[in-house]
Amino acid sequence: MNTQLHAVTDTQGGPIRFFMIAGQASDYTWAAILLRSLPDAEWLLADLGCDADWIREAFMDKGVKPCIPGRKSRATPVKHNKRRYKRCNRIEIMFGRLKDQRRMVTRYDRCLKVFLSAIALAATVLFWL
Repeated sequence: MNTQLHAVTDTQGGPIRFFMIAGQASDYTWAAILLRSLPDAEWLLADLGCDADWIREAFMDKGVKPCIPGRKSRATPVKHNKRRYKRCNRIEIMFGRLKDQRRMVTRYDRCLKVFLSAIALAATVLFWL
């Protein structure tokens, strides 16, 4: 089984919401899902995989300022707040803490619901610690 785990975190890197998509799916897939279920936010920090004009415009229409660096292959460079983008490491730290749970890394659970439940349980412990 191949899946991608995406997360929404607060400003401190605490997990708020998780969702999974197929591993071979594009990163653009999560943006449409997230757009429908995004909590109130001022900024969206995302990586290079989400560099698309339609993603930026959709989030700006919703009142969320995107902070997504542009790919090197873009015809027109995109400005982003480099200082704010450095805070993306908090999301990576949150995933690293989740991976401290051996069950998350090895993925013993083949059923998606059971695996996502285990992630939710680990995230709850992580959120309160």
